[in-house]
Amino acid sequence: MRITAIREKTVSIASPIANAFIDFSKMTCSVVAVVTDQVRDGRPVVGFGFNSNGRYGQGSLMRERFIPRLMEADPATLVDEGEANLDPFAIWKTMMTNEKPGGHGERSVAVGTIDMAVWDAVAKIAGKPLYRLLADRYRDGVADDDVWVYAAGGYYHPGKEIEGLKDEMRSYVDRGYTVCKMKIGLAPLADDLKRIDAAIEVVGDPAHLCVDANGRFDLTTAVAYAKALEPYGLYWYEEAGDPLDYALQAELAQHYSGRMATGENLFSMQDARNLIRYGGMRPDRDILQFDCALSYGLVEYMRTLAMMQENGWSSRRVVPHGGHQMSLNIAAGLHLGGNESYPDVFQPFGGFADATEIRNSRVGLPNVPGVGFEAKSALYSLLKRELLD
Repeated sequence: MRITAIREKTVSIASPIANAFIDFSKMTCSVVAVVTDQVRDGRPVVGFGFNSNGRYGQGSLMRERFIPRLMEADPATLVDEGEANLDPFAIWKTMMTNEKPGGHGERSVAVGTIDMAVWDAVAKIAGKPLYRLLADRYRDGVADDDVWVYAAGGYYHPGKEIEGLKDEMRSYVDRGYTVCKMKIGLAPLADDLKRIDAAIEVVGDPAHLCVDANGRFDLTTAVAYAKALEPYGLYWYEEAGDPLDYALQAELAQHYSGRMATGENLFSMQDARNLIRYGGMRPDRDILQFDCALSYGLVEYMRTLAMMQENGWSSRRVVPHGGHQMSLNIAAGLHLGGNESYPDVFQPFGGFADATEIRNSRVGLPNVPGVGFEAKSALYSLLKRELLD
């Protein structure tokens, strides 16, 4: 059993939208195929992966370091003999050979993208959906039948003002989402409050709306927003300040009693641990949003979940960023609290399998081997075109 090839390509996910920190007019992502010598239904098993939005494609790092390390390794060292399968942990260790600790940034995205493709291949070789494989191996065979999701959108979009925001939120509600998220922080506070009022008018209850500042605020501004948002009783207030400013996050908790969410831009178990140690996050209400596709992949993610348990945090407090099928599988298989969803933006990567129905903000998973990319036709077509044809 061996990996016969690893292919990568950078593709565009550009869109004329912006959050409080960046616009997405030149956004890219990496797509990866891990080709194996295993054959199912007359074809080699291929695992696919991609990185989540917000971080650009990482092809150069893959080509220069991570792919060569795997292709030069003794194939036998990458196999789990007990499972008769590839070994994601051994593969991860090989990719990270000669990498110094710390500096968790772009390389974590490169490794996480390949790791996603490896797990897709592993589940396909086993003939199981990834969430079922994870539950069988790590949760005594118990998986969640469905997963809570929320609709993420509400970006700043030129020419799409308050009425456009309301139309967008209405479309999510009409599709079965009860909780939606919108961006704040690019406009002045007074204007953002008008946008929030408009969104609430559509979703029907402030407790059905999340707001996300994407790390834009200094402490003074974060607190000013907290005081203005507190009376609403929103579902959550997300990433007010810089993701590594744990002191800001801890101070903000003294001014905002509602639920807060952060963590999508922390890319290692060590950074996640520092957030829990020093960020003032409250395990009885707050949400952690670590994204495996950006943070060294599922191998590192399991270390993060173990660290959380050691520090008194339930895995149910984790709702990953990214809005993709990989995180959905992890949520169902490892008992997380939910998953982000991108019904419209960052297509064809955002969203779930074509036949997925959203009912009361909950979704099931397709019964297909692997992550389920083949059940999302537009994404599968792109992956085949860019990596296999």
